[in-house]
Amino acid sequence: MRESRDVFHLAIPAFDADETIDFYVTKLGCKLARRYHDRVTLDFFGDQVVCHLVERPANLPAVSELKMYPRHFGVTFRDGDDFDRLYQLATERALPFYADVQERFVGLIEVHRTFVLVDPAQNLLEFKHYRDHRMMY
Repeated sequence: MRESRDVFHLAIPAFDADETIDFYVTKLGCKLARRYHDRVTLDFFGDQVVCHLVERPANLPAVSELKMYPRHFGVTFRDGDDFDRLYQLATERALPFYADVQERFVGLIEVHRTFVLVDPAQNLLEFKHYRDHRMMY
C-alpha cells in the first residue's frame, strides 16, 4: 500500500530540455531533480514527473485542436488557498492556458474549480480544488 512518503511517477514527452525547465521550474515553480541528455526529472508538487525528450512532430496540432480527454494530468489541491495561489502565479507569469478557471458540477456535492495549462510539448495539466475534500477521489 502506498504511504505518504511514497511518490507517484509519471513519464511524459518533451521536445526541448531548456523550454521544459523554463516552463516547469522557472514559471510553474516545480523543483528540478535531475537533467540528463535525454530527460528532465521534476519534483512536481511532491510527485515525480519525468519529461523524456522526443523529436518535435512536424505537424504539431494547434492548442485549440488538443483534446483533454482522456489524456491529461495534474494536481487536486486539498486547500483552496493553494489552488488560488497557483492560479495567480500562472496568470502573473503568463503561462499558456488551455482552459481558464471554471466551476464544474455546480449544484452537486462534487462541485470543484479547475483550470488547465498546456506545456511546451502540448501536455495538458489540470489543477483542481473540490469544496468538499471528500470528493477528491
